[in-house]
Amino acid sequence: MPTRPTVHVVGRRTDPEDYRLRDFLTRSAQPYVWHEAGTPDADAFLARHDATEAPLPVLVDDEQVLSGLTVERLVAAWRVNDRPKHDTCDLVIVGAGPAGLGAAVYAASDGLTTVVIDRDLPGGQASHTSMIENFFGFPDGIGGAQLARLAGRQAEKFNAELVLLNGVVGNDGLAFHLESGDTVTARVAIAAPGMEWRRLEVEGIDDLLDKGVYYGAGRSEAAQCGGDSVVVIGAGNSAGQAVMNLGDAGAKVTMVVRGDSLTKSMSGYLVDRIERHPLIEVRLRAQVTAVHADDWLREVTITGADGGEERLSVQAMFICIGGQPRTGWAEEKGVRTDERGYILTGPDLLDHGRRPEGWPLDRDPLALEMSLPGFFAAGDVRHGSTKRVGSAVGEGAMAVALAHRRLAELDGGATA
Repeated sequence: MPTRPTVHVVGRRTDPEDYRLRDFLTRSAQPYVWHEAGTPDADAFLARHDATEAPLPVLVDDEQVLSGLTVERLVAAWRVNDRPKHDTCDLVIVGAGPAGLGAAVYAASDGLTTVVIDRDLPGGQASHTSMIENFFGFPDGIGGAQLARLAGRQAEKFNAELVLLNGVVGNDGLAFHLESGDTVTARVAIAAPGMEWRRLEVEGIDDLLDKGVYYGAGRSEAAQCGGDSVVVIGAGNSAGQAVMNLGDAGAKVTMVVRGDSLTKSMSGYLVDRIERHPLIEVRLRAQVTAVHADDWLREVTITGADGGEERLSVQAMFICIGGQPRTGWAEEKGVRTDERGYILTGPDLLDHGRRPEGWPLDRDPLALEMSLPGFFAAGDVRHGSTKRVGSAVGEGAMAVALAHRRLAELDGGATA
């Protein structure tokens, strides 16, 4: 999706639909100016565009005025969602996160006809990250959404086809059925669907989603939180980047960590910065055990290791407690997973050196190959992955190299 130079939005920070729109624009790396409804600035802006009586939110793209907007209506207006141009190809990649986009760049540059399919915007969970600072080649860091946009453009430069906001609803082997009703059949495929946020089991949380409670780093909200008190739950790099982004925006941040140390799950450079930041307080061996609200989050109860409780007034809470793999489809399709739902590949499929039951080939599964020949897994969804952007991109590239071996096998060549 190409960026547009002059996007302005008038809306209400506390409206869930308006938040969805802000989040969509932020994760698509689309620059925009936000005008809070009811302010003199917003009223003057609407008057200039003859939209004073228009239902909110209002988006102005150059001189096009879209009112009463939802994400779905914006997708239709900007024609973002795609239908595939190919019904057959060499390689289908399911998922446009770092692993899927990395695979697409390498596969397409190798000359494979490549189709990438995702039900969401590119970037996966990385698109929620305000800054990735330990990714090779970006010494000053890069935003997750920006990295995804650049990777998508690079893949398209080599003629990969990106089919976005049009997810896979089922597959028969390597024939993939899409929400649009189209089917794309491939000779080989890579599953890189990534993760979905793990839910916090606290009563009332679900009723407050997008009403002060957010899963992920809340990139679109940080600029709105200057002067507010906020809570971030989690101890990984995504949580670390979230608290830094919020603190740098002027929010007073309480970081709630179940464990007894940040160093066990967070990069050292982030730990050092968090410890030095004057607006960030870290609560170790603590949990959020209750939320209190009217129509918006107002307070949380934090319980310490000794059972003591503290009720804290907050304006927002961001939950960054990791995720669970998107593999609900796997068992039905004969794809083997571990007890936590991560896809087993290569040597992990062997049982005391024996190939998995039903394996049809006279060779062991290749390193990233699933229990279906020619179907590979890469990135966070794979058993044993390290949950880092750099390693996901590397696995995507490795999966393409292994896919070439399977293609050679199909064409009568050897795989060794």
